[in-house]
Amino acid sequence: MFNLSLIHDRAAFTDATDLISDYGAYAAREAAARAERSREAGNVLHFCRWRQAERAVAMVAGDQPAGTLH
Repeated sequence: MFNLSLIHDRAAFTDATDLISDYGAYAAREAAARAERSREAGNVLHFCRWRQAERAVAMVAGDQPAGTLH
């Protein structure tokens, strides 16, 4: 499981919802693949972007609440 508290901006959630819309249940896998391609290309910024999106997909698509419940 990811540490979901590491999602630091709204853009990660936008990327996550776009991936979920386009790839459904495979959204996290697609985000991970994009992160890996970015790492192989030496693009640290996009690697971090897609890793954040992968975490956000887990949070948005998950059926369990994450974090503190009030």
